[in-house]
Amino acid sequence: MTEIGEKKSFIGRYAKLLVVLATIAGATSGIFANLTAAPPLAIGFWRLTIALPFFAVPVFTKGRDTLKTLTGRDIGISLLAGLFLFVHYFNWFSAVKLTNVSSASVLAALHPLVVLVAMVFVFKQKVGIRPVLGIVLALLGGAMVAGFDYTQMSQGDFKGDICAFLAAFGMGVYFVLGNEARKTVAGPTYVMLCFFACWVCFTIGMVATHTPFLAYTVRDFLCLIALALVCQIGAHGLFNLCMGHVNSLYVSAVETADPVFATILGVVVLHQIPSVTAVVGCIVVVLGLLYFNYWTSQKPA
Repeated sequence: MTEIGEKKSFIGRYAKLLVVLATIAGATSGIFANLTAAPPLAIGFWRLTIALPFFAVPVFTKGRDTLKTLTGRDIGISLLAGLFLFVHYFNWFSAVKLTNVSSASVLAALHPLVVLVAMVFVFKQKVGIRPVLGIVLALLGGAMVAGFDYTQMSQGDFKGDICAFLAAFGMGVYFVLGNEARKTVAGPTYVMLCFFACWVCFTIGMVATHTPFLAYTVRDFLCLIALALVCQIGAHGLFNLCMGHVNSLYVSAVETADPVFATILGVVVLHQIPSVTAVVGCIVVVLGLLYFNYWTSQKPA
């Protein structure tokens, strides 16, 4: 009886490994976006068009009752989070087309800075000096990467870095709003509303800029399908399934390694060899974010 009661599910037994696999899956986003000739708006539109039904169908078939309990505030915050997720995606897809995947990944990983600013100035939370030092260290690493690319501005690298910073800003606000929404909104419902709002933004952008919906090659669409299945469902889906089986510190620590995985994939798949300065900057960013994640996870005595 005890063995049956203590028997874990597949996800429960392999949650730590699955978190690593989800991080690697998320790190492929820049690779697939770089390999397709589709513009950033089309990439985001098709990524969400393909993936959204996987998140919407369960809500409308099994979780319809949760929709009835939503307040206007719940819906508003969830949709606003989707708007900033659009800001993140659009700038991220632009970044990987203007600079190398390694630099873009490192700079886009600086979104905890936005969360830190929101914690201090919006929610009036006290933050210790150690988390701040972690962010400062990460910013110094980001400055090393961007500083090197500034010398190559004519090649578009620095413009890509600016887009990566904006992607970090969008992701940071998305996390802050998501944290507020999840206090009263069920996870699947929040994700569906957020992704729907993001999809609407991409659709409006496509129409407003006259971006073609279908004028792409078979290879382009294969990359877009891979983005939806591997990154949107594989990364987001696995992270959501693993929550509750592993602690948040482990998840945040592993997710911090995303730029490392992205750099390795960039070298192997795209043959983008980062400079020594960029590699050192990447290491500094990862160490800074690990330090930040560790100290923000500590509960006050």
